[in-house]
Amino acid sequence: MDSGSVAWMLTASALVLFMTPGLAFFYGGLARSRNVVSTIMLSFISMAVVSVVWVLWGYSLAFGEGNALIGDLSKIGLKDIGINDLSGEIPELLFVVFQMMFAIITPALITGAFVERFKFTTYLVFLVIWVTVVYAPIAHWVWAGEGWLFKAGALDFAGGTVVHINAGVAAVAAALLLGKRRKLGGEPGNVPYVIIGAGILWFGWFGFNAGSGLAANGLAVSAFLVTNTAAAAAALTWGVLTLIQSKRMSAVGVATGAVAGLVAITPASGYVGVMGALAIGLGAGVLCYFAVRLLPKTGLDDALGVFAVHGVGGIWGALATGIFATVAIGGTAGLIDGNPGQMVTQVIAVAATGGYSFVASLIILKVLDVIPGLGLRASERDEDQGLDVAAHGERAFVSDGAD
Repeated sequence: MDSGSVAWMLTASALVLFMTPGLAFFYGGLARSRNVVSTIMLSFISMAVVSVVWVLWGYSLAFGEGNALIGDLSKIGLKDIGINDLSGEIPELLFVVFQMMFAIITPALITGAFVERFKFTTYLVFLVIWVTVVYAPIAHWVWAGEGWLFKAGALDFAGGTVVHINAGVAAVAAALLLGKRRKLGGEPGNVPYVIIGAGILWFGWFGFNAGSGLAANGLAVSAFLVTNTAAAAAALTWGVLTLIQSKRMSAVGVATGAVAGLVAITPASGYVGVMGALAIGLGAGVLCYFAVRLLPKTGLDDALGVFAVHGVGGIWGALATGIFATVAIGGTAGLIDGNPGQMVTQVIAVAATGGYSFVASLIILKVLDVIPGLGLRASERDEDQGLDVAAHGERAFVSDGAD
């Protein structure tokens, strides 16, 4: 056990947990004012529900030995994991905690696609099932020693496939089944919330990426640096594109660009250097910017652009890892370093993750929609009134003298 690594990983775990309230502010600011509380709660409640699921059976399914597709139940309830049992240089219980934070934020990412119209009570059930049936198996494929993508050599340092492609594609399934909002949103309801949320996400992402090596060492420092570099490059790129398009630099655009850059560098952060990070950030800024602009033309009401940012950004990041990975950083060569086979492996990982997540999420949501008493969509009356009052009996903003 290395005390320095333990201290760092405790800090990194807290940073990753802090990302979920950051996401809540980011999404809450993008939603309309009558749905701010509802939107924030969709992220915040994930911290409660997924934490319980993870310690009971989620961790065991993701990281139990099992087989190539799914872990077993040998670690259900964290059975037989002692406080001094190690996973590398840190206690296994600390690895449980760190991975829990990833499991918490992933389904919360999906919620941006169905805000302002999804039934909150159904969402609670969806959280339990989705983490069990979709998140845990994909985490096992990519990060567990027995997982088939892990054995195939797929590179995903901190969650490009497991978190971002997974959530982005599930968001498409949800938006398809739910249909469009009765009244499509206009401007973001609270731009300062968007900036605050993006700032918290940027801050927390250092734990997300630099912590994923599970040690306090040079690789963590490199991951920290390239994470910041890609976020900055993407934020600037998006901002310049809005300046060209509208003659003004959008604050929401710069914030969204930063998030897109963070998404894209996530799988690559332990494998690329600074120049690769700049290229990844630039690519994310361009690709996600145009995805956000073009997605509404498809007729899909992905309310807050989850697929455009997390799906497209995650796919670009996973493929870019295969392009820019260098032996000098993570010990694995990519296309530029003379290993074109890595690109094939990355394409397989993207296709497998996206395909399974889409089909499984669609089935889960369809089943929930037909169960009496559940259903996916809030009533027309609740949707028109706003889900803050309808689902929670609270308002985000109460003027003097209001009820």
